[in-house]
Amino acid sequence: MVRGSGQFKANGFPGHLSNLDERTDPRDTQYCVVELCTHTQLFPTRNQIGYIWCPTRKGDSNMSNSLNVDALIDGIIRLEGDFSDHPADRGGPTRWGVTEAVARAHGYSGDMRDFPRPEAASIYKGKYWHRPGFDRVARLAPHIAAELFDTGINMGTGTASGFLQRALNALNRGGRDYQDIAVDHRIGPETLAALAAFLQTRGAPGEAVLHKAIEALQGARYITLAETRPANEAFLYGWLANRIG
Repeated sequence: MVRGSGQFKANGFPGHLSNLDERTDPRDTQYCVVELCTHTQLFPTRNQIGYIWCPTRKGDSNMSNSLNVDALIDGIIRLEGDFSDHPADRGGPTRWGVTEAVARAHGYSGDMRDFPRPEAASIYKGKYWHRPGFDRVARLAPHIAAELFDTGINMGTGTASGFLQRALNALNRGGRDYQDIAVDHRIGPETLAALAAFLQTRGAPGEAVLHKAIEALQGARYITLAETRPANEAFLYGWLANRIG
């Protein structure tokens, strides 16, 4: 699993606003996901991992076309930083957010101080994006997919998928909008169908509300991790500062 430390550089990310046309009428645009940006006043959500205001016209093609996965991965790598070996981190030696155990499982046998960044990016894309099915979520709800990707790296993809399933079950108004789904921690046809039904019922604002629900579950888990393992208190502030809100 990728490490879950709180050693984040909270203010050290290069900002980039992509092709923002000042003549674009804000009423005729929507949020899309593209690159890193620290201009938090322009963000609908997370301030390090790539949500910015961009001139995507209403009615244009699926927003997942604007989800730059490579930019999300670059954001994660910048967030996690270079080599670390924090004594309180169960992951042990880590570089680019990838633990030694994960690197070894993917065939790397060298010193973790020399673990290549491109190999880290490849692991992120395969193990934490395509394998858990977050790419399929992105076709319906790109903001949710980006959140699941980040949470999956920090907590495990099964945990992230479970958060989505629990949130969908809690938001179906007692089964009136769609049936409860199994919380099996996997993105499958039932989960995708429930997500589609939720978005159809609630419309565009629904994705933002669902995002809040997932983050609420994530935040609660961070508190529990700190309460049940005091060593995790070394990371709690960074977790909450950089991965919530």
